[in-house]
Parts: sequence; C-alpha cells; structure tokens
Amino acid sequence: MKFGKEFRVQMVPEWQEAYMDYDFLKTLLKEVQSFQLRTRPPAANPVGLKRKLSLYRAFSGLTQRTSDYTPKSPSPDIEKQPILVNSVNLDGSQIYQTSFLMPTVEGGEYELLFFRRLDDEFNKVDKFYRSKVEEVLKEAAMLNKQMDALIAFRIKVENPTGWSDRTADMTRLASDVAASTAALAASTPSGARSSRRGVQVMDVIDEGPSMHERSNESNHDEVEKESDNTDQKEVQKPKSMVRTLRPAPLEILNNVKINNTLATPRSTIKNFLKVPQQTELRFTRENLRKVEEQLKRAFVEFYHKLRLLKSYNFLNTLAFSKIMKKYDKITTRNATKYYMKMVDNSYFGSSDEVTKLMERVEATFIKHFSNSNRSKGMRVLRPKAKKERHRTTFYMGFFSGCTVALLIALVLIVHVRKIMNKEGRILYMETMFPLYSLFGLIVLHLLMYAANIYFWRRYRVNYSFIFGFKQGTELGYRQVLLFSFGIAVLALCSVLLNLDMEMDPKTKDYKAFTELLPLNVLIFLLIILLFPFNMFYRSARFFLLTCVFHCIAAPLYKVTLPDFFLADQLTSQVQSLRSLEFYICYYGWGDYKHRQNTCRGNTVFRTFSFIVAVIPYWSRLLQCLRRLFEEKDPMQGYNGLKYFLTIVAVCLRTAYSLNKGVSWRAIAWVFSGIATIFSTYWDLVFDWGLLQRHSKNRWLRDKLLVPHRSVYFGAMVLNVLLRFAWLQTVLDFGITSLHKETMIALVASLEIFRRGMWNFFRLENEHLNNVGKYRAFKSVPLPFNYVEDDDSDD
Repeated sequence: MKFGKEFRVQMVPEWQEAYMDYDFLKTLLKEVQSFQLRTRPPAANPVGLKRKLSLYRAFSGLTQRTSDYTPKSPSPDIEKQPILVNSVNLDGSQIYQTSFLMPTVEGGEYELLFFRRLDDEFNKVDKFYRSKVEEVLKEAAMLNKQMDALIAFRIKVENPTGWSDRTADMTRLASDVAASTAALAASTPSGARSSRRGVQVMDVIDEGPSMHERSNESNHDEVEKESDNTDQKEVQKPKSMVRTLRPAPLEILNNVKINNTLATPRSTIKNFLKVPQQTELRFTRENLRKVEEQLKRAFVEFYHKLRLLKSYNFLNTLAFSKIMKKYDKITTRNATKYYMKMVDNSYFGSSDEVTKLMERVEATFIKHFSNSNRSKGMRVLRPKAKKERHRTTFYMGFFSGCTVALLIALVLIVHVRKIMNKEGRILYMETMFPLYSLFGLIVLHLLMYAANIYFWRRYRVNYSFIFGFKQGTELGYRQVLLFSFGIAVLALCSVLLNLDMEMDPKTKDYKAFTELLPLNVLIFLLIILLFPFNMFYRSARFFLLTCVFHCIAAPLYKVTLPDFFLADQLTSQVQSLRSLEFYICYYGWGDYKHRQNTCRGNTVFRTFSFIVAVIPYWSRLLQCLRRLFEEKDPMQGYNGLKYFLTIVAVCLRTAYSLNKGVSWRAIAWVFSGIATIFSTYWDLVFDWGLLQRHSKNRWLRDKLLVPHRSVYFGAMVLNVLLRFAWLQTVLDFGITSLHKETMIALVASLEIFRRGMWNFFRLENEHLNNVGKYRAFKSVPLPFNYVEDDDSDD
C-alpha cells in the first residue's frame, strides 16, 4: 500500500482537515518534476540497446560507503544549503518559515511555492497539536482533582470510624500510591514543566489499609517494586529529592458534591417540578461503586484521546519526512535533514507531554481500577480490534444461499401447484400473508442497515462514534447480514410448511401445528432478542433494547442521537407494528384453526391500528419537545411540528375510514400533502444538509464524501418520489389490480428502502458536522463537582 493511501486510512476521521495535506504537496512536486522533464528531457537510449543506460554503468562495488563518510569534506556551509528554516513570533504565536536559498535556479518558482505551502501545512499541524495538548493537560488536572476526591471518598467508606496513626502502614503504602495517584499531579502544565527539569516532588496520599488491601498483603511488595521502577524510569530523581507523606485530604469532601449524571424518569420529573435534589454525600459502597465506574470510563476515554494525539503526531511527522524525501529525489538536493531538524526541534516534534501522560494514566488506572493487575488494566485501556471471523462469513454465505434456494422453491411450488387459482387464496392473503409480511419487512430493514454500514465504512463515516457504541461491540455488515438471512431462512421454511390452502374435509380445519408456525417464529426471535446470556451479540441487543425503552419512555430520558435515530426507523416500520397488533388479535381472539377472525371488521381493532401507527411519530414529537426545552433551539420546535402534522394526517385518515365522506377525504388529502411536503423539505435541507445555493457544489454541500455528485441529485429525486408513495398507506387509493395486502406490503417496502437511503446521508451530514468542529471524543460526565469552582466561576 502506498503511503498516501495508508496515511488517509489511519487518519482520525474528525481531524482530517488538521492533517498535513499530503496529496496537494505531492501535486506540487509533480509540477516541479514536469517542469524538469520539459527543460531537461532524459537522454534517449542508443539504437540497438534494449536495456536502460543505468544497467550499463560501472559497478560501484558492494563495500563502497558514500553516505557514511566523505574524506576531507569540510563542514556544510550555509551557502550550499538548499533551504534555511527560521522561527518567527507573529501575534504571540510561533510560526516557521522556510527560505529557499536557490531562487535563481531554473524552475525555482515552483520550489518556492512548494516550501510556502509546506510551511503553511506544518504551522497548521503544530497549532492544532498545541491546542489539543493544552486541552488534555487541563483535563488531566481535572482528573487529578477527581482522584483526590475519590480517594477521600474511598477512605470514608472503608474506614468510617477512622484509624490510628500507624507509621509502618503509611510508609508501606507510600511507594504504592506514589506511582499512581500523585503521578497525575505532574500532568498539569506546571507539573509537566517540572518533570522536564528532572526534579519532581510527589506527595503521597495515605488511603489507609482497606479491607481489600489487607487481604492481599502478599502482593504489596511486588507492586512496590514495580512502582519504584516506574518512578525511576519516568523521572530521574536526584539524591536530594524528598518524598513527603501527607495524610489523605478528607477535608476536600466538604467542598465536593456528587453529580447526578444518571438521568432517570424520576430525576427528570423532579427537575421539571423543581424539587430539590439530594446533595449531601452518602458514604455507601453503592455510591462508591458508581463513582468508581464513572471515573473509570472517564480515564478510558481520556486515554483514548492521548492515543489518538500520539498517532496524530507520528503520522504527520512521517508524512513530512516522506514528502521531503520525495522532494530530494526529484530535485537531487539534500533538504530533508535541514527541514526535519526543524520539525524535531519544534514543539510538535519535541513535546513529550502526551507520552508522559499516557504512562501516568496507565499507572493510575492499573493501581486504582484494576487492583494492580497490569494485564487486566491494559486490556481495558487498549481493547483489541475486533477480528473478522471466517465462521461469520461462512454462515452468512450459507444462509444467503439457503434464502435464495427457498425463494426459488416457493415460486416453483406456487406455479406448479397453481395455488393462486385455488379458492383459499383470498383467505390466505387476508390472514397468513400479514403474519409473514412482518418478517419480510424486518429482513429488508436489516439488509438496508447492512448496506448502510458497508458504505459508511467505505466512505469513512465514523458511525460507531456517532452512535456511541462501545469499542469492539459494534456490528459489521457481515454480522447484520447473518442475522437478516437467518430470519429469512426461518420465515421461508415456515411459509413452505404452512403453504396449505385446503381444509381437512372431515374436520374442516387446518393443522394446528402449521397454523402456529408464524407465532412460533416470532416467539423464537423475541427470545433471542431478550436472551440475557453473553451469546448472539448481547451488547448490541441490549443497546437496541435500551434505545427502544428510551423511545417508549420519551420525554423522560435525555435525548441522544441513537434514541431519535431509532425512533425515525420505527416511523418507517408502521406496517410492522400493525402486523404485531394483528398477531395479538388473530391468535388471541380469532379462530386460527379455521383461519377465521373478525379483526378487520372490528372498529376497536381498526382504531387501535391507527393508534399504533401514531406511536412512533408521537415518540419523536416528545423527543423534539424535550430537546426544545433543554437546548432552547427553535429548530427542534419546527421538527416537532413536522411530526405533529404527520400525526394529524394519520388521525384524519382514521376519521375518514370510519366516516366515509367527501369532506373527510378532502381534509385528509390536504393534511397528508402538507405533512409530506414538509417532511421532504426537512429531509433534504436539514437532515441531509443539501439544497444550498451558495455552496461550492451548487445545490449540494461544500463537503461531500461520495465523489459522484449525481448520486446526491438522484437520491433527492428518489426521496421525493418515495415520500409521495407513502401517501398510499395514508389515503389507501387503489392503483393496480394487486391484492390490498400485497399493495400495503409493497408500499411499506418502498418506505423502508427510502429510510435506508435516508440513513446514509443523515449520518454523513452528522459526520461532517463533527469533522467541522474536530469533535472526535465523547464527553464523559465526571462523578464529583467542586463547589468552590462553581463559586469562582460565578
């Protein structure tokens, strides 16, 4: 793989604008090379020679050393240098400028342009890196204060009555704690500067011998030796350095409150009613466990930031080295060592705050959150990338083949047995077809989601970060395809076993076993979804169930992107929700052995079918109102108005179905048309970010991930057409000679296809917004809040 491609692959997607523009600099070097080829074309090969002249040059030998040593060569003179790099202070910031010392050479203007753009790229990278390092240093100081509060809180929980002054125990714990908690103090800007001077005094916090530590006395000596070795490796301390031992700062708890970061319906109601929350600290083991869990997540996310910063530094340094070597190769100059010397001496090349912070975070995390088990702690801090298993690919291919074979078998059986010409076809379409259409709609939605994942990965949309998936638990498109084809095989097998249109002439009923097959398949899928054990991608299933519960309980939970994204998916699965309602009515109150039911003609059932259709839109409306209340963003109010109009359209369709009349039909038409137009405009302008007149790509966005603009125009036209096809489910007008249930399933499938297309461009727009704000990390709430800090801010 060429470096340019590898460079793009390893970029942090949200920081891509902050990386060195390697491709553009490479283009400038190609212009230099093209000019040289025009002015100094290579000599042609003599007639009759089939090999290049370079193959007939004198043999230089295997032992000649040309680069290591040149006899009697004086030290390089500045007049022989091709470039000279200087640092200049401009408006309080340090920038670097390269002077090309050979401007009079032929084609020198091309090289001047190259170095001017090279300086711009380096100054951009250096400025961005400085800003990010300052951010992590401030966050490290904050985490240090959180650790002080955690240790004091831990002491109060494990030793509520206090303990006597035990000098031996405190001395034994000194080196154990110094390598972890107090080490973070050096991560602040002042601490980092003192560590570079080589002297760093680290106060030790005495936690006291907890119950767990007393049960692991045999491990203390090993941990003490390891922490001492770490201290000697990180910081070279002079003999005169004094390590002081201070008591645990229990008084810090007087100025600390526990943040209520866990949003629950109860807390939401209390906040709405302005009921005072419990603010005093309760020193219980349950609270200690919650605090430790929150701070553990904060450390993991902070360590992830440091790893990305280190990768950013390494990749850009390598990119500058590569581009300078290309320059030397094209121009036959020796400018790489002069420019890279400047890079190494700059803040970007010489700063080691990130590396030291990583070491100190590792020490702190291993000590306080992994019980001094390094391998366990590093597995949490550096989770291994999920490997694609051949077993998944094999079963995906196997089930997909079975799906195709079963579909062919179904078509052949229907054609050979002439099932569609039998009397029972109408009864089958009114009863069994709605039951099986549920599985078809679910499989189609999963197939569209798998396609979304494939294209998100191809165009480097960081969907796992946007959705907030835990690293290593997100499903790839192969896993989703495996699930979808597995459901398809179950449903098709059930259809083939149940494809019986004739009653038993004696009992005049159908076989109970075959009639219960759809219900058994549905129950089996629900069992898999709710399976509590660590099988069948438990983390992904629980993440889905959590989001579903948040959608149902809206607006009692804070609205996150996965919640409203899933609610939008449910608005495209209205027909599936109606099928679930039909399952309840058919098997609960119908005579399934005779395929008889009164569901369709029951007014209560028809009313509830439209109430079920309103539920997803109602959930989205409540989510928009919750965000409007919290964020004070009027756009959330307009978005809620869109869902309110859709609810009105569905309710008017219900009234029209119950009270046939021209007036009801006209009102339903008007509100359905308004809701469709409003939703279409919102899709294109706000969700997709398109239809911008003054953008670089007219009527599109300034930034596009898909290189072909025709894809966006085609998607917009197709979205409009499919939006109006959705009117069929609202107004129920007949177009073709197809059966009513077939037409409903077809229109529902078109809506699912439109939703799948919407998913890609919606997440692409979200990703580009994150890129524009360099937002590559999740904000993890911290457990403690310092009251004195709040006072100072006020």
